[in-house]
Amino acid sequence: MCPSARGTAALSSVFAQESAGEILSRWDDLAASLAERFPKADELMNGAREDVLAFRHFPQHHWRNPNLLGRVKEEIKRRTRFVGIFPNDDAITRLVGAVLLEQNEHWQLEGRRMFSAESMAAIPELKNLPVLQDSLG
Repeated sequence: MCPSARGTAALSSVFAQESAGEILSRWDDLAASLAERFPKADELMNGAREDVLAFRHFPQHHWRNPNLLGRVKEEIKRRTRFVGIFPNDDAITRLVGAVLLEQNEHWQLEGRRMFSAESMAAIPELKNLPVLQDSLG
């Protein structure tokens, strides 16, 4: 297996966990395993941890919707491949943000719901998220 495939598999294993605690543990293990060889990767992973793993605060049945996630990921992949080389990280962020905003507008205009109103009501308010409480505390 090539190194990038191993890295992809290792990162994918984070999202395959069944509980929020297991997700955090696997993320931390992966960051620690990269720390010696790739100190910048460890720093990046620690800085991005809460943003990347924010989904764990949602109800578990929201964690995986392969159809929904697959379509969005494919569109991001298609657009980034078209551009090819980005001048900086901000350019990538703008492109991915635009794709996500476009997708959101599409869903709003179609009036589609990926999750029921009851399911969405189970999502904690921002002020009640443990991460936010820790940073404000």
